Amino acid sequence: MFRIAVLAACLGWLAALGGAHAQDKAKDAPKKDAPKDKEKAKAPPKVTGPAPTVADIHYGDHPRQVIDFWQAKSDKPTPVVLMIHGGGWVNGSKDGYRGAAPGFLKEGISVAAINYRMVPEATKEGIDPPVKWPLSDAARALQFIRSKSKEWNIDKERIGATGGSAGGCSSLWLAFHPDMANPDSTDPVARESTRLWCAAVQGAQTTLDPKVLREWMPNYRYGGHAFAITTEKGRDTAFPAFHDNREKLLPKINEYSPLFHVSKDDPPVFLEYGNQKKPPVKGEEQADPTHSALLGMILMEKLKEAGVEGILVYPGKDDPKYKNSAAYLIDRLKAPKKAN
Repeated sequence: MFRIAVLAACLGWLAALGGAHAQDKAKDAPKKDAPKDKEKAKAPPKVTGPAPTVADIHYGDHPRQVIDFWQAKSDKPTPVVLMIHGGGWVNGSKDGYRGAAPGFLKEGISVAAINYRMVPEATKEGIDPPVKWPLSDAARALQFIRSKSKEWNIDKERIGATGGSAGGCSSLWLAFHPDMANPDSTDPVARESTRLWCAAVQGAQTTLDPKVLREWMPNYRYGGHAFAITTEKGRDTAFPAFHDNREKLLPKINEYSPLFHVSKDDPPVFLEYGNQKKPPVKGEEQADPTHSALLGMILMEKLKEAGVEGILVYPGKDDPKYKNSAAYLIDRLKAPKKAN
């Protein structure tokens, strides 16, 4: 039964992850001339999977600050998987994770999937740096979920985050960042913790530091847009300017990079890089640098140094116990506390 649930979760997972990676690649691809014959606009992909128990509940005032929540049937408070969609913090939707919910619900684990404010809009509004909006929204959503613990019958301690690409970066940022709870706030949501029980991510960026990234991958080019550095030719063409401005931006880069916040009291994480086409070697160009397993290797070095549990998998490097992120989350969220 466990294997069937994991398989169901994984199938929904792959669809969501594939969408996130496709969105990133589409954003980076060069524009082609439009065909002479007008083509009919393609309909948005159908959303498959069970309807949420609660849909589009607001955790903030902005239209994108909404959560879908699926409540697992249980007499006891349930663990929760927090799903954060990818798309480079410039596009994407929580709807892509609907198909992943059943596999967790069958295991007695509730599911929450969020939308959040995007980098382009933050840039227009003068938010410095723009990446502050999607990451702070992830923290606020986590706090909001915890504030609903009695109403939604959830174990507010056992919450694991997951996501692909930028959503994975957001998940890792929550995992490693010091608690952002404000115990003196008059807002009860703000008093809730932002710490996680665990995290499992796919194709995640682990640092936004251009110097570190170029040392590991000479063709790395992602991240400048998170700090309002872009060009008319596309997001990735701004990387040289991003690299040149690193020293000035370093305090902000550090604040929003998961790698910078790693410490010995952090929760365990599972890092999955299914798009890796060849063995990852530091200093070599990568076919997909934005989602390369080298990003996981960068983080694993820091985790080992801090004594934090981490598992890295990619084609050619499997884990004997966990075949994918879904299996990891199900096992860790249901594990006895001493195992965490």
